[in-house]
Amino acid sequence: MAIHVLYGAPGWGSTLAEALLTWCEVPYRFENVSGFDVPGPARSLLLSLNPLAQVPTLILPNGEVMTESVAIALLLSEQHPAAGLAPKAGSHERPQFLRRLVWLAAAVYPTFTYDDYPERWTAADPAELRLRVARHREGLWRSFEAALGEDSWSVGEQFSAIDIFICVMTRWKPRRKWFQTECPKLYAIAGKVDALERLKPVWARNFPGG
Repeated sequence: MAIHVLYGAPGWGSTLAEALLTWCEVPYRFENVSGFDVPGPARSLLLSLNPLAQVPTLILPNGEVMTESVAIALLLSEQHPAAGLAPKAGSHERPQFLRRLVWLAAAVYPTFTYDDYPERWTAADPAELRLRVARHREGLWRSFEAALGEDSWSVGEQFSAIDIFICVMTRWKPRRKWFQTECPKLYAIAGKVDALERLKPVWARNFPGG
């Protein structure tokens, strides 16, 4: 039986796709391409599949290549509606879901690229760029926190793919202790997703330190 093949690196952005596939109970094989961000065999392999050499890169059972975590989330939500990754089309929650999901990918996610590889973006002081990016990212998270109501999840009372994104992305800088103090609603959502039994093996593989 043909299965999905996920190219990724533990703890990186591919964790998003791994959690989404696991939540939908989609069989997949994980191909570890750790080190893909520097010249070497892993990068060469990934470049043969994805010209941006980014993770996640997902090969569908028919051989088609899927990239971009939001695109993967939306595809899986369409293919597996019972998994509840997205509010139904036409629902009151759908516009907010789409806006927040894309906002995470378009506004917050790129800050990690700038932070991780400042030398790609500036000929001046990389430490200064890192500092400014960190402050900008914190401001983005605070704006998300301020927009949340008192609901159980990020979009009303329905769990969605956004909550998986929050769970993963709050493990990255500025990390969970910062969220606990500065963004307690996001911290609470992340904790609830941590506790979902189906996803615990994903967290253990990708964040073995807790």
